[in-house]
Amino acid sequence: MTDRRVLRFWFCLCLCLGLGLSFSLGLRILPGGLAGQSDDVRAEDNALINQVRSTWRAHDGETAEQIFARVAKVAHFVPKGWERGRKTDTGEPVVLSWAKHKFDRTTDDHTVTWEVGRDGTVTLVTPDAKPMELGWRAFALSLLADEATSNETGVNRRFLLDPANFNFVTTAQGKLGDLLRRGRCIIGDGVKMDYLPMLDEQQTVKDGLWRVQLSVDCDVQGAGHSTRDVIAFEKREGQDWEPQSFLAKRIATYAPESLFDFAEPKDQEAVEASRKALAH
Repeated sequence: MTDRRVLRFWFCLCLCLGLGLSFSLGLRILPGGLAGQSDDVRAEDNALINQVRSTWRAHDGETAEQIFARVAKVAHFVPKGWERGRKTDTGEPVVLSWAKHKFDRTTDDHTVTWEVGRDGTVTLVTPDAKPMELGWRAFALSLLADEATSNETGVNRRFLLDPANFNFVTTAQGKLGDLLRRGRCIIGDGVKMDYLPMLDEQQTVKDGLWRVQLSVDCDVQGAGHSTRDVIAFEKREGQDWEPQSFLAKRIATYAPESLFDFAEPKDQEAVEASRKALAH
């Protein structure tokens, strides 16, 4: 057997072995001889991703991509891409990766994960991203509040301190942002917009709550005492926003122009107690 025939023999043998191995692993040979994910698998992944992109909605009807596009304009938020996660006992995850800066390393990426249940229900499962269920402004505020706490450069404080961006919090008197404007309230540093997951006795995550907290200085005539206070509201899934601080309860009960018309001397004590409780 000549050298050329020997080379041809070994080439054919290696090619046959390679094809057999590829078929045994369920892979398809792509152009150029590289093994990759089959077209059927990629189509299945894309279908699951498109299901999340087309069916999931925030409370106000916004899609995930609408929220991401708007948030990217006001916060450090750069969407990277969608992918299908590893199947679990409860469903199939779909993940959106994002970074704070365009040229951040992949290891610095953050993620937002949804889970598609066996019944087709799409659920957002990342606690830090849960504010986006309330709309893009709530999600942007949560990101900006974290940026401010982390001393990120170039924090969009104008958006963070604009009362109009808190209108997703509703009370019996109206939207919170509108009420703050009517009460001539200025928002200070220390804004918080969080989702707090709750745990049961088995330490499994149950429905949590959204919490908004901000410091304000309201120019209310005739108040008779300091109007600098902390406003805090909480909301559970399917329930209304509930005031948690003294001034929040006032705002939810009285018109902004008469927040303290019915105040009693003991209310000042309530203000101080509320501040101390929220500080801890």
